[in-house]
Amino acid sequence: MQHQSLTTAVQEGNAQRRTEVYSLSKVFHLFSYLTFLSIIMPAFTVDPNIAKAKTISTEFYTDPHYFTAAKEKIFSQTWQFAGDTGFVNEPGECYPFYLLENYLDEPLVLTKNKENNIFCLSNVCTHRGTIVVHEQCKVAHLRCRYHGRLFNLDGAFRSMPEFKEVENFPSKDDDLTRLPIFQWGNWLFTSLNKSCRSEPYFKEMTDRIGWLPVNDFVFRPQLSKSYLVNAHWALYCENYLEGFHIPFVHAGLNAVIDFGNYTTELFKYSSLQLGIAKDEEDIFDLPADSPDHGKKVAAYYFWVFPNMMFNFYPWGLSINLIQPLNIQQCKVSFLTYVWKEDKFNSGAGADLNIVEMEDEEVVEAVQKGIRSRFYKYGRYSVTREQGTHHFHRIISEFM
Repeated sequence: MQHQSLTTAVQEGNAQRRTEVYSLSKVFHLFSYLTFLSIIMPAFTVDPNIAKAKTISTEFYTDPHYFTAAKEKIFSQTWQFAGDTGFVNEPGECYPFYLLENYLDEPLVLTKNKENNIFCLSNVCTHRGTIVVHEQCKVAHLRCRYHGRLFNLDGAFRSMPEFKEVENFPSKDDDLTRLPIFQWGNWLFTSLNKSCRSEPYFKEMTDRIGWLPVNDFVFRPQLSKSYLVNAHWALYCENYLEGFHIPFVHAGLNAVIDFGNYTTELFKYSSLQLGIAKDEEDIFDLPADSPDHGKKVAAYYFWVFPNMMFNFYPWGLSINLIQPLNIQQCKVSFLTYVWKEDKFNSGAGADLNIVEMEDEEVVEAVQKGIRSRFYKYGRYSVTREQGTHHFHRIISEFM
């Protein structure tokens, strides 16, 4: 009995030692894995205290992996500009487009049914994946020209030839995917994430300037323009998000904006830079219930994460859309909506093309410098770069 007890004790001791060795092995492998991650993964975390914070790793701008990863982690999860109601004025009208063409490149189509409801649908047939609507048109139904599958204007499956023998057909999977739409005035926005709420992105802006008659803003394609910028899309956004550079880069804008009273307000997934005029000319006539009443507001510069800018001037609005093309190039589109013709191209909203050229020069210089082996990160001005710090914090959250 004593021998058996001793044997049992030895066996239990060996088992315990094996368990300890196994546990130590797991700890070692976990430590090794974390060490590996720390080597290959850049620090995308940004200290919430702007006085202590360092900017995100330069690898976000220079590593193709993160440029590609941002498609799903950032752009497919947020709201994007889809057009305006003028694209589908009447029932039956359809407007096909690619969401962030050459990046997300998602085929979508805007439609309006006979009840005057606007829909944003996947423009890919649920039978064999071909494009359904190839050009702007007016139709009673959506018909795939490949095999004749028919859809209602709300995306619901309607009919399909030669499918009588197919079991469990049709199902919801045979409908065109319907994406969410947020409409503000005549502007339409959509998201590839069907559960994405619009409020955290747009509510602060729509509430702040809800008194503006945005339905009266008229799109002026002849005044709109696109620019090819040789810089990473995020670098362009960072430049927009701080007024710090205005006295050094924009002589014309600095002449009309009171830099000392230039302020930045931060929201969940948006921000506002409030441009105050130096004189009484070319400012908004603000209603008494506006939180800005009594201020000489020359411009509201709203930014919505990740890549939309809404620049409101006394004459109307310039929507700036930043479209990533590759790791060192983006397309910037200025969409011009005029409200008061007599005030156009005056005040803070004057000479926007000149301002853009000045911005492009400095942003493209940053693109060249960001690749340097001697630059790792920067610090933030506590008083002037709250918007850029906020932007980096949101990128860290999504990435």
